[in-house]
Amino acid sequence: MDEIVNEPAVAYHKRHYTVEEYLELEKPSTIKHEYFQGEIFAMSGAGDNHNEIFSNVFGEIVHKLKGKPCRAYGSDKRMNIPENTLFTYPDISIYCNELIHSEIDGDTSILPTVIIEILSPSTKNYDRGKKFNLYKDIPSLKEYIMIDSESMSVEAYYINDEQKWALHQHQDISDTLTFVSMGFDVTLADIYSHVSFNATI
Repeated sequence: MDEIVNEPAVAYHKRHYTVEEYLELEKPSTIKHEYFQGEIFAMSGAGDNHNEIFSNVFGEIVHKLKGKPCRAYGSDKRMNIPENTLFTYPDISIYCNELIHSEIDGDTSILPTVIIEILSPSTKNYDRGKKFNLYKDIPSLKEYIMIDSESMSVEAYYINDEQKWALHQHQDISDTLTFVSMGFDVTLADIYSHVSFNATI
């Protein structure tokens, strides 16, 4: 049985790195890395279910955002949280009212409105725990949605009227995921179209 890794693996062990050093190392790299407080972590690859879910969800979001002042981006969009130093690549992020770039790097964006992570066996504990806590430091963030790639399960956190994080959970094919801040819905049937839970992820 494969070991379940709760956090990304440290990619460089020699010492702590500056943000500038991380960005220079990232430019030629064929593997994406996260940066947090001087450490650089390798990010895991994606299986078939992950890719099917990404295609389904991204396509739905792009269609529903047409004509609106928000745009969706995939995992090539690097994001920084200046409040806690994290640099990472969310599976899907939605930015509204044009991109705002990091003062440190013009290819890195800050202040997303929605972040979506597609959970895999190697990342789900990290995405639900430490990473969500880091994401909570983003002042613009209104929703954080986690979509499981091993089972039909969506955890959708959103900022409620009391300005606190509230949770909507969905586990049935007939359920509908509401993007509260965006004003549209996506059905779980569409999210999990062509996804097989018998496949190796």
